[in-house]
Amino acid sequence: MGQAKWEWNDKDRIDAMPLLPSPVAASPATQEVVRRYHCRRTAPGQCSSVNVQYAAAPVPVVWSLVRRFDRPQDYKQFLRDCDLRAGDGGVGSVREVTVVSGLPAETSTERLDALDEERHLMSFTVLGGDHRLANYRSTITLHGRGEGTVVVESYVVDVPQGNTGEETCFFADTIVRCNLKALASIAEEMNRGAASSSRADGLRRLFS
Repeated sequence: MGQAKWEWNDKDRIDAMPLLPSPVAASPATQEVVRRYHCRRTAPGQCSSVNVQYAAAPVPVVWSLVRRFDRPQDYKQFLRDCDLRAGDGGVGSVREVTVVSGLPAETSTERLDALDEERHLMSFTVLGGDHRLANYRSTITLHGRGEGTVVVESYVVDVPQGNTGEETCFFADTIVRCNLKALASIAEEMNRGAASSSRADGLRRLFS
């Protein structure tokens, strides 16, 4: 399954809800989480967007990657390294990530604002760095769908001087979408590996 994207600005109502595409069946509980955590009112000079990715892997497998604030490079392919500057990876922790060469940035300093193990929600804010994504705030949530996972990631960010909101969202969306595709691919590979291992264990027990 592919991705869906919505954009809205400060003229939109705060309770406006970006409906998930019809192929992605959303339960009332999932819709409430989307309404609560992914409907952002943007101030003048800001833009926001929501991206959705389906992963053919159960929520616990996907969450095991997302929840690691200290290891975003495990699936975010534009990051080379991560160094925790404060905290132990829990809420309030601060990390400095090193960006791969070729991008218009070298580092980004980010703070973990929320980590909800029950709702499978993670949120962080960019505090600084040598890039133009000032006041970038991201929220990612996971929602079970059958044997897979719907990943919803939203953000709000300042529009840099000299750029438009459309240009800023295009740049940020490109990075987010690449990250989400990589997340799905890695989680699916992990899930296949776990399934193969489970089948092998079953055969060993059968013939032992």
